[in-house]
Amino acid sequence: MSDSLKAGLTSVITFVPKLLAFLAILIIGLLIAKAISKAISKLLTRVGFDRAVEPGGIKKALEASKFDASDIIAKILYYALVLFVLQLAFGVFGPNPISDLLTRIIAFLPDLVVAIVIVIIAAAIAAGVKTLIQGTLGGLSYGKTLANIASIFILFLGVVAALNQIGVATTVTTPVLITILSIVGGIAIVGVGGGLIKPMQARWEQYLTRAEQEAPKIKQQAANAPSVKDQAKHAAAQVRQAANSGNRGPGSHPAR
Repeated sequence: MSDSLKAGLTSVITFVPKLLAFLAILIIGLLIAKAISKAISKLLTRVGFDRAVEPGGIKKALEASKFDASDIIAKILYYALVLFVLQLAFGVFGPNPISDLLTRIIAFLPDLVVAIVIVIIAAAIAAGVKTLIQGTLGGLSYGKTLANIASIFILFLGVVAALNQIGVATTVTTPVLITILSIVGGIAIVGVGGGLIKPMQARWEQYLTRAEQEAPKIKQQAANAPSVKDQAKHAAAQVRQAANSGNRGPGSHPAR
């Protein structure tokens, strides 16, 4: 009985310092993570980060959210730091399943960050291409439609690349592609079986005729539009103006 009591006391005496160290690391680490998060949010706001990313379509995507771009970056950084704090805190207990899980999650973070960067870059490129096409072919009735199609296609490629970066592209895109191919194949079978060959042939002839008629208009519209260099300079000037406005604006957010 005395041996069991001694063993229990020894376990308690050994565990208490580890528990105190765990709590100290956790509390101090969370406070530091919160302070760094707030500092990054204020810094991004002060340098006009939110206005700088507006041309990339980020602001429009966040319209329904209570956070802006700088808030989201700060939150992501905060939770990443929390993971490191938890890993360090649980490490005082030695090897354990929680530490192993946190290690795997932390190892996944670089791929997740790269995926987010890919999506942001793709959104910026898509917005730039959309603006370019609208500026060049905006006078045509279908100029806006072409701009939207090009923008969505580029954004789709960015999302696929991001999913591939985190290792889920095959799982997600393969069923989508199979579904699209099945729909196209089904339409072709129904069209052939339903005798739609001649109507579709006449429709394609109309499309080709219209394309020939629109070709001079497209050429004239492209010739009258500002050059790509001028449009790029204009977009860069807008970004610089937005950044300067951010520098002159308030440099802090309400406490979160």
